[in-house]
This record gives sequence, structure tokens and C-alpha cells, in this order.
Amino acid sequence: MPLQYKRILLKLSGEALMGEDAFGINTTVLEFVAAEVKEIVRMGVEPGLVIGAGNIFRGVAGASKGMDRTTADNMGMLATVMNSLAMQDALERMDVITRVMSAIPMQSVCEPYIRRRATRHLEKGRVVIFAAGTGNPYFTTDSAGVLRALEIDADIIIKATKVDGVYDKDPVREPDAIKFDHLTYSEVLGRGLTVMDAAGIALAMDDDKPIMVLNMNVPGNIRKAVCGEMVGTLISSRKSPKILG
Repeated sequence: MPLQYKRILLKLSGEALMGEDAFGINTTVLEFVAAEVKEIVRMGVEPGLVIGAGNIFRGVAGASKGMDRTTADNMGMLATVMNSLAMQDALERMDVITRVMSAIPMQSVCEPYIRRRATRHLEKGRVVIFAAGTGNPYFTTDSAGVLRALEIDADIIIKATKVDGVYDKDPVREPDAIKFDHLTYSEVLGRGLTVMDAAGIALAMDDDKPIMVLNMNVPGNIRKAVCGEMVGTLISSRKSPKILG
């Protein structure tokens, strides 16, 4: 199938990298995701990645237990660098040239984030992993993903999760949860759906940047998404979403 989206921003949650483990990075999951990314690179897609850090340390969780919020968020951003380096290693073992660019400068382990350099890497067929969030506390990696998508002029943001789309309530706990095939940004904000933080949704809405939420554990889902197939929930500005029962 022809590509619908040439340049994408793939947002991965840190928790997804745990697999069935209690914490840390599951190498089997890491290799699976790397293989999925390699497949779309071979198709000509220019992917940028943003990876969360919930499998190692979540800043909000630390702050909720009395830790200074800025300190906790800084620790969370450093944890995203660890995940990014692990993903870079998995991709390069599959012969996919990859660059990690950090919003917090640490030249001994990765490149500093420079927008024009990132765009050039993508144009040369390299995968770019954006680490350390926005480089600022109080912003989630969801917001960082949307920000980087806007900066590199990505065609779509693909948020890869453990569920197959956006539901009106937690489908794991509520078997009668309803899945949405399509939502507008305003509906996500108005319903208080937790698929992405409000700041990230608002930022995407300002630039009308579409977001596809899909299940990363299904082989081929990312490939289908870049070809324009509806394999999850699409969040955009179009009205009258179709609801799947």
C-alpha cells in the first residue's frame, strides 16, 4: 500500500517497554518495537521517536511522595535518556542508523537537540529519538512528543499504547467501555479522556496535527497506520466521530 504519512512522530510509553516485567526494560519488547520501526523505515518513512520513562521513574509519582517536583521531573527526563539509548542500541543491532538527541545536553552519550540537525537526520533516512522530554519540568513526554512533531513538521503523531484505541473509560477494568473510532480535540478535552495530557492535546489542536492511538503489541499496526488504515482511534479536527460498540 502507498504511504499516507511520510514523516511521523512515534510516541511510546515507558510502561510499554516493561512487557510483563514489574519494571525496567524487557529486551524482547524492545526488539519487537525495533523490528516494527525497521519495517516502516524500509518503506521510506522518516520516524522520530519519543519514549516515556514510566518503566524507570515517573516524576509525578516522585512528587506525590514529597519529592521536589522539579527534581523529580529532572530525574524522569534522565530516565527517558536511558530508554532512548536502549532503543538506539536495539535499532542499530538491526542495521537501522539511529541518533539520540537530548533536550538536556550530555554530549558524551548523545547529541544535543537542535531542530535543523534533527530534520537533516530524518532527511538522510536516520531514525531520530528525542530524549529528555522538553528539557523543562512540569511537562510530560506526551507534550514533548507533540512539540517535536510540530518542530519537525511530522504528518501525524502515532501514540503506541497497550490498548487498541481510546475508550470512554478504562477497558481493562470496565468490560462495557466504548471505543471511539474518531474524536475531535475538543471532545477529548471536554470528556476528560486521559489518552494524552491536556497540554499536548491543546498543542496539537492549535496546529491541527492528527493523533493516532493504537496498540503497539499487534504486529504490523504501525505499518498499517502510516499507510492510512484505521487501526486505532484518530484524533483530529473532523466532526461527527463514529463510535464502535
